[in-house]
Amino acid sequence: MASDDSSPSPSHSHHRDSIKSSVGNTAANRRRQQAISIGKERRDALIRAKRLCRDSIFEDDNNEKGLDEGKMVIDEEQSVLNARTAQTVQELKSSLSYQGKDATQKTIEALRALRKLLSKSEVPPIEAAIQGGAVPLLVQCLSFGSADEQLLEAAWCVTNIAAGGPEETKSLLPALPLLIAHLGEKSSVHVAEQCAWALGNVAGEDMELRSILFAQGALLPLTRLMLSNRESTARTAAWALSNLIKGPDPKAANELIRIEAITDTIVKHLKTADEELVTEVAWMVVYLSALSDKAISILVRSDVVPVLVNRLVGSASLQLLIPVLRSLGNLVAADAYITHSVLIVGNDITDQVLYGLIKCLKSEHRVLKKEALWVLSNIAAGTLEHKTLIFSSEAVPLLIDLLSAAPFEIRKEAAYTLGNICVGPTKGSDNKSDIIVTHLVPLVKGGCLPGFVNLVRSADLESARVGLIFLELVMRGYPNGEGPKLVEREDGIDAMERFQFHENQEMRNMANTLVDKYFGADYGV
Repeated sequence: MASDDSSPSPSHSHHRDSIKSSVGNTAANRRRQQAISIGKERRDALIRAKRLCRDSIFEDDNNEKGLDEGKMVIDEEQSVLNARTAQTVQELKSSLSYQGKDATQKTIEALRALRKLLSKSEVPPIEAAIQGGAVPLLVQCLSFGSADEQLLEAAWCVTNIAAGGPEETKSLLPALPLLIAHLGEKSSVHVAEQCAWALGNVAGEDMELRSILFAQGALLPLTRLMLSNRESTARTAAWALSNLIKGPDPKAANELIRIEAITDTIVKHLKTADEELVTEVAWMVVYLSALSDKAISILVRSDVVPVLVNRLVGSASLQLLIPVLRSLGNLVAADAYITHSVLIVGNDITDQVLYGLIKCLKSEHRVLKKEALWVLSNIAAGTLEHKTLIFSSEAVPLLIDLLSAAPFEIRKEAAYTLGNICVGPTKGSDNKSDIIVTHLVPLVKGGCLPGFVNLVRSADLESARVGLIFLELVMRGYPNGEGPKLVEREDGIDAMERFQFHENQEMRNMANTLVDKYFGADYGV
């Protein structure tokens, strides 16, 4: 995925206090960097960015399958499958040139045969279909005035071709305008939903195709489709939209949040929908909050945060909790309005947030822990009351344990949270020395110092910088001048001296200054 060249909004650059800002990694930077990497995480670990359609989305009022009565046949040899696919494409071509009675039915049967071939294998014969000339035939089948059943089968074939590799997906460019057109109100809901699925697969491929879809006007009809009371339709549209707006270009996200009723629709689905639809809508919030400052401003002043918190507390679904946590982390990092006006200490919602985050810290799932720490570190960067709330909670022993023994990326996030608890708020506080004594001393006595020394030794410069900042807090602020001795006892001097000749000038100067200041000629005298 392409890198993000856009600079962070200056309005977000002061939200973190010094443990964050001093390491050169503002909240806005982290949001944007994570937005770029989300796509791969989502594809690999959670929900595939592109999805093969194996089962019919068409159900009649009696909840019976409308198109696919037969069961899936077993996988065949790939060569046999390719040969059958090429033959079926030729049969489709013949049916389209046939002018006699039942011509439409012959076309539908040929499309259904092709769709089944493209649906039934772990390695669908997509390349064979394309080489056989299927794409222009499918475009012809998607023409206006065609029977709904024909449109549905053709869109289903396109959906599964779009689930293929990059070049296979790009071969479908001629079909995109028709897929978008069939999202309209005049289309049957089943056809529109299948076309949305196909477009979601195309958008999931790369930025170039997302830009084409955006330029061709896919955003507005997909948004209208998301307003549907039919949950499968709203779910498919929300998934397609999240693929369409994801980073790094914020243009589509900025456009989406301006569409009338989108915020109300997001809140409604987050409140009342089943977990599958809520998951897709939560991913939309992730991308909106990662990429669009305008979206952040609108979302934080809506009911999105309280509704996300309710889902955080009430759900046990890993697939739902990941985007809920990421959304909350992005929003808290981006706009101090949340900590100052929504997550007020003493309010039920704040207690719920902390309860939900602690629940995730106790989970066995690595990704849940990491995302919960991302939220917690942003809250810990807030007011003195927020720092005290976290410090006084069950989170602190969990954080110290994670800093000591968790995988590296989790240790790093735990360090951010613990560090933020010990740093005075950036504005309006005369109690910075008090917070060092009140929070830092018990944390060090609780055993967190070795974890920070280990971070100083890490190859990751951002983590090493956080470790150095914490060691400086200990050496400067620990009562009775005991800080340097504590750092020395944990081999902190040796850890800092590894930067004595380091190629990174900032880290070299930082470490050498600390060693000279606290362990100079007069140390121990």
